[in-house]
Order: sequence, then structure tokens, then C-alpha cells
Amino acid sequence: MNYTTLISPEQLQTLMGRGQALFVFDTSCDLMNPALGEQQYREAHIPGALFARLNEDLSAKDGASAASGGRHPLPARERFAAWLASVGFANDMQAVVYDRQGANYCGRLWWMLKWAGHDAVAVLDGGLQAWTATGGAVNGGQEPARAAANFSLKPALRSLATTQTVLAGLGRPTQTLIDARGAPRYRGEVEPLDPVAGHIPGALNRAFGLNIGEDGKFKTPAVLCAEFEQLLAGRDAAGVVHHCGSGVSALPNLIAMEVAGLGQTALYAGSWSEWCSDAARPMAQG
Repeated sequence: MNYTTLISPEQLQTLMGRGQALFVFDTSCDLMNPALGEQQYREAHIPGALFARLNEDLSAKDGASAASGGRHPLPARERFAAWLASVGFANDMQAVVYDRQGANYCGRLWWMLKWAGHDAVAVLDGGLQAWTATGGAVNGGQEPARAAANFSLKPALRSLATTQTVLAGLGRPTQTLIDARGAPRYRGEVEPLDPVAGHIPGALNRAFGLNIGEDGKFKTPAVLCAEFEQLLAGRDAAGVVHHCGSGVSALPNLIAMEVAGLGQTALYAGSWSEWCSDAARPMAQG
């Protein structure tokens, strides 16, 4: 059985016990303190997990190798596939991704694997906190490197929206933008990271943290479905394009819509940081 959206700690422990071809990634991160994620990983992580760095492993290092713009540009699919192979990930493996930040960062790797054509990837629901709460073991330090593997790209399983496609869809009923940033940033009252404050005209606002319940796990499919249907107010879910500041925290919304049974939606990875880089593009506040 492959897991393609969420996986519980108990389900992950079962997979480990079976000896199934499995690869666990820890993507813990803090945008304001980039070194913190790896420090947390070295303090405690799921045994065998590889630490994946947002800025180095999951983002392009230069414009020539980028598939999007923004503060965290996507690497080209070919570059990403080469990295997966170099760390020992192969096409026949079940991938499990987690963090300590309410799925804010692991969703990036979940989506990138889907974009690379790999469907067997799931978010550990509740992250490392849920793992340890159910008695899951942890290791400290660094895991031994795995031997390189073969990973072949397949047709993309998720859609990447570009600045051009978003611009062309503004004001059209076939496109609905959902901005995952907090309401003050969306309204343009504060902007701690990008040079311009505000949002893309017409975008709806749903902060990514709203998908997580008090137990630290994704809300139930029924609750998520009701919340997104209220937000969309009759708009077609198939036309949704998710974004945030740099294409990272938009992913909990995208994953939540799939958990809710509302289907696959697109990601504008460049997000507000790419959009606001050109003053000629329309921008809104309030």
C-alpha cells in the first residue's frame, strides 16, 4: 500500500517493521534562523531520516537552474532528480516527510516529489511531536550516508503556475488565488521579508496554520471541506492556485484541499516575492 497524502505515526511504524522500501525526510526549518532546523534534527530525528535543507536542497542555487522565481526558487526538475538520486532515493520507495512546524516546510518536499512524478509520498501527520507522543524512537547526530540510487523523472503529477499564467488569469472565473500568509501580511499592514507589502488583486486569504487542529494534526476531511467551501463561496475548486510569500507555506493549504477531497490544485511557487519584484504588476492592500 502506498501513502499519498498523510500517514500516521502508527502507520509509519508498521512500514518500518515490514522492512518496506522507505525513505524518511526531516525538513524542519525556521526562516528567521536558517541554522535552527538542522540543529533540531541533530538533537532528535526519526531513525534513518535524512535532513533536507530548504535553502540548499529544495531551492535553486542560481537563476540558471531555477524553475521559478521568488525567495525560494524551485530547482529544475532535473536538478532535483539528481539530488534525490545522490542521497539514495529511488523510484520504488515510499517517501515520508515531516517537520516540527505544523507541516509548514515538509509540504514543499511532498509537492516537489509529486512534481517529479513520484506519487508515493506522504506527510507525517502531526510531525515529530506526534511521532514521539506515540512512543516513536529518535536518534541524535547525523545518519550514515546512503549509497547513491537511480531516480528517474516521470510526468509531473501536480501543476506549477507561473507569473505569466497567474497574470493572464486575473479577474477570470477560471482562476481563484488563495494566499496562505497571515492576515496582516496579506492586507499589507506588515511585511517582514519582501520589499513590497500587499497581495495579488482578487486573492482570497487563508493562513496555512488554519489547517491544523489543536492536536497538531490536520483537521478532519469533513471540517477542511466545509472551511474551504465557505472560503471559495461557490468558486470552482479546480481553478484554485495557491501561493504565499515564497511558495513554501502555501503547501499546507494545497495538501488540505486534497485531504478534504476537493481535488488537485496548482501552486504558484514564485508567490508574492516574485510577483512584487516588478512594479508594473497590479498589487492590492486591505
